Amino acid sequence: MSGEHKISTQSYEIDQVQPPLEGFEVMLITGMSGAGRTHAADCLEDMGWYVVDNLPPKLLVPMVDLMTSAGSTIKRLAAVIDVRSRSYFDDLNAVLGHLDDLGIKCRILFLDASDQVLIARYESVRRPHPLQGSGRLTDGVIKERQLMEGLKERADIVVDTSHLTIHELSTKLYEALLGKGPTTVAVHIFSFGFKYGLPIDADFVADVRFLPNPFWVPELRELTGRDKAVSDYVMASQGAKDFIDAYTKAVMTAIRGYAHEDKHFVNIAIGCTGGQHRSVAMSEELASRLRRQGLEVTVSARELPHRSKL
Repeated sequence: MSGEHKISTQSYEIDQVQPPLEGFEVMLITGMSGAGRTHAADCLEDMGWYVVDNLPPKLLVPMVDLMTSAGSTIKRLAAVIDVRSRSYFDDLNAVLGHLDDLGIKCRILFLDASDQVLIARYESVRRPHPLQGSGRLTDGVIKERQLMEGLKERADIVVDTSHLTIHELSTKLYEALLGKGPTTVAVHIFSFGFKYGLPIDADFVADVRFLPNPFWVPELRELTGRDKAVSDYVMASQGAKDFIDAYTKAVMTAIRGYAHEDKHFVNIAIGCTGGQHRSVAMSEELASRLRRQGLEVTVSARELPHRSKL
């Protein structure tokens, strides 16, 4: 058992503690049934977390072991924990203590809502509360709130969803975990060629065919917009700087609005005739400018695989 830790499935006693697991995070999503745990899990998944739903507390440690094994690239694990009994609650306390001993950063996200709102939500979907048994819906809500009281007190993030729409809840979570404003919006920019068809998945489409085409310059024809010679040629063209200045400003205005309206992924397409030179150079230039604004930006070139067919 050298180099390993041993956990009793009943008491979670540690025979040997592993070194702290640098950079690995765990987020426990819990709270009142009907308060928005499922939507919160979807939000964290969109943020890049590996999400496991309805995980019994005692399975969390084996799951962490799996995620932190050699070769795993997962660094953030979010688990939806449904504490439906006192034994589940006791299991969770033991697990939290064990994760703390391992040096794993663990936070608790607690979703709550007023009893009146929770009852109304259950009535609207015509489902019983998981703890009401043969009693009333109100009985189940009261029993769960009593059970959850201690967990709510130790939560790192508490969100009351009583008066929130699902979009407002998303915004709250993005603000709590990533901050506010445009930096919560992930941007992907891709170049394309109009002769191969318009993209159907773009939020913005820009046409840079008004710029001189490097294709007609013999020494640039076999290069692409990723080559400095082509990029310099495109950006030195009349109107190029004015266009990219204005377009960057327009895109940033929209992205600020998207962040406020719970849209956190934006696709920007920039097209020229063949998608080899002008659109590629402009895509890279726009990406560079948006990154300087603090945004997370990725870039691709849809038509570069066509080069072998030209």
